[in-house]
Amino acid sequence: MRDMIVFGEDFGGLPSSTQHLIKHLPNIRKIIWVNSIGLRQPRLTKHDCSRAMEKLLGSSKPSLNGIESRPSHIHVVNLRTIPAPSSQLSRNLARSMMLRQLQPILRQHQIETPILWCSLPTAADLCGHLNESGVIYYCGDDFSALAGVDHHIVALHEQELVKQANIIFAASETIANKFPRCKTMHLPHGVDTALFTTPTPRANDFPNNGKPVAGFYGSLSSWLDYDLINHVASSLPHWDFVFIGPNELSYQPLAKLNNIHYLGVKPHHTLASYSQHWQASLLPFKFNQQIQACNPLKLREYLAVGSPIVATPFPALSPYRRYINVVESAEEMCNALELTSNEPRLPSGIVNGESWQSRSEWVRQIMELI
Repeated sequence: MRDMIVFGEDFGGLPSSTQHLIKHLPNIRKIIWVNSIGLRQPRLTKHDCSRAMEKLLGSSKPSLNGIESRPSHIHVVNLRTIPAPSSQLSRNLARSMMLRQLQPILRQHQIETPILWCSLPTAADLCGHLNESGVIYYCGDDFSALAGVDHHIVALHEQELVKQANIIFAASETIANKFPRCKTMHLPHGVDTALFTTPTPRANDFPNNGKPVAGFYGSLSSWLDYDLINHVASSLPHWDFVFIGPNELSYQPLAKLNNIHYLGVKPHHTLASYSQHWQASLLPFKFNQQIQACNPLKLREYLAVGSPIVATPFPALSPYRRYINVVESAEEMCNALELTSNEPRLPSGIVNGESWQSRSEWVRQIMELI
């Protein structure tokens, strides 16, 4: 039985791959989960000032699920810190602030020689100061291309974390190629197969206009192709288009059309009540550096649901390409959507061997080497 300290994204809400993996890890005694310590310095905006105050006060946003669904052995903490410190002075100060808060918590929970799991490069400065038995760097994104990140500062932290890490897990082969092969392993995302394959009633706010529905869930961020989306929606007025997730932009990028329905953020456990009832699942990404490295969680969830998938090309599609309608223009997407009414559902069981439980069991076996 091992103890862990996890430096990850904020626990709760739309669960990250780190959250899925850690929740399913077998034979872990206690886990101290440290909510996000930041990947960029705050700007003088209302959102950033509010977020900075949360970090300084050690508070966080409430879970999207209301009451956080987490195992009893996971204890979540919010640390007061300096987000993405750049100078050596600020890095030392941030480390001292966090250690003063963490050490009493570790004594309270009798955490000794834990494994450090770092999903954020900015945890690098804490490595070597927590009496850890080993360090795992789980890299789920290409931080050099990720939007909303201070790329140069985070790159410096990542270089240090790579040196400190005993094992590096990378969510895609593209990401894995950035790191030393001697300690880097490809860890693809998994899927909650039971959640997405168990028949679920349609959500109350799901469009019910007698039209076929194409749907997407995930962040409305800079990597979605809104020109493509809006053109397709305008060209297919007899289709409804549903978008679910937080809008991370400072404006509404979706066109004001009667057939575009932006439903906002929904708890993860409710997503099947939407995706099981639309006729096509959408992955309308721009082809940029971030998308080349990404391995979106929703890809396997869409495959588990079984509705036809229409996607722009990106590398993570390769193992499943025969199941996906890959398009490169608005016209091709319109044609693909029109054809989905005659397409059978995807074969069942495509991702049955890729559950989060099986991914976590494999991770646990690798952790035995530390």
